Amino acid sequence: MESITLTRPDDWHLHLRDGEALKAVLPHTTKQFARAIVMPNLKPPVRSVADAAAYRDRILAAIPAGQQFEPLMTLYLTDNTSPEEIIAAQAAQFVKAVKYYPAGATTNSDLGVTDIGKCDRVFEAMQQVDMPLLLHGEVTDRGVDTFDREKVFIEQHLIPLRQRFPKLRIVLEHITTAEAVAFVLGADNVAATITPQHLLFNRNAIFQGGIRPHFYCLPILKRETHRLALIEAATSGNPKFFLGTDSAPHERGKKEMSCGCAGCFSALHAMELYAAAFESVDALDKLEGFASFYGPDFYRLPRNSEQITLKKTSWRVPDEVPFVGAGLVPLGAGEEMTWQMTG
Repeated sequence: MESITLTRPDDWHLHLRDGEALKAVLPHTTKQFARAIVMPNLKPPVRSVADAAAYRDRILAAIPAGQQFEPLMTLYLTDNTSPEEIIAAQAAQFVKAVKYYPAGATTNSDLGVTDIGKCDRVFEAMQQVDMPLLLHGEVTDRGVDTFDREKVFIEQHLIPLRQRFPKLRIVLEHITTAEAVAFVLGADNVAATITPQHLLFNRNAIFQGGIRPHFYCLPILKRETHRLALIEAATSGNPKFFLGTDSAPHERGKKEMSCGCAGCFSALHAMELYAAAFESVDALDKLEGFASFYGPDFYRLPRNSEQITLKKTSWRVPDEVPFVGAGLVPLGAGEEMTWQMTG
């Protein structure tokens, strides 16, 4: 196969940052994706409908001339989020979901939820108005091994949450384990996003020839058995699994330091990365559903009508791209790619 034409995809998990950083990274997304679920973990976070409206305006103002893109906004869940804010978010229409971060789990999550049980009134309101809950599914207990944080979250928090709110629509984001795949398959009203790094790499990538910080993300890469489970899920044609890059830009200096930031920047070449992953198991025929159909269907939005084309051609991922302060290193910098988006 020398080319693939797909319905224009959407990114159902994206970090755009703000200010000059937003202006630097947004064009990489708009050239590929028609819409994106935008994460709310700014400083300060997007906690209200008013915050979301203001952030949405800044994103719209940064869209390159001649390109079409729709940011789908989210609210950052805290211990103090009110049911009334959920009702207002649903009425606003441009807020499409609420994001749960366990406090301290990842970048700018310090104001996240300290005890998921404190949010039951909010979850009840979300269930009533059919507002999806997006989960960063990890525990932050230091007694839990880093590689087990997702599995333990499912056991300790997600299974009880489903029992309390069976009609609440949930996206378990950036899943990384076979246990997460099994849970999603067995639970009603639950879907999952999968990132390119978790489809293409296992945890060995972080340590090949030394510490490779640009492969460090949260949830962290797992064993090869888990990567294979993710590949099987993504290429299965099951609509519970769809594209979410979790592209997370951090300038080079904040990654390459004694305590570097978590996150992989993949917005530059996301569709090329996904094509490589699907081709690796001879499943390119399943890519359009995963990238273009199942996400809109879950969010009850229309599928896009435009198309994009990927062509079989060799090119090299740049060592870095321009960003604020210093360069931004893309996932797989310096590596050869075999697919390239041409339109």
